[in-house]
Amino acid sequence: MTTNTKELKTLLHESIENIDDEAFLKAIKNILDHKYEPQEKIALTPEQKKRIEQAKESIKQGNYLTNDEADKLVTKWLNE
Repeated sequence: MTTNTKELKTLLHESIENIDDEAFLKAIKNILDHKYEPQEKIALTPEQKKRIEQAKESIKQGNYLTNDEADKLVTKWLNE
């Protein structure tokens, strides 16, 4: 983030804090909603974390399929 961007954000925060016009604030929020989508933090269960670690270890050992191999396997299963 550049200093100019940081300064601009600070100025915007200050401006918003001093605006009491609800309609104007809603308009600003509408603009921001089109640009910013908060990311939901994904919470994994201990079992999911364990499975991910097992999968990583399996990949390190060379136990995995390429996309083409996986596609062929799925196609085979669907045709059985």
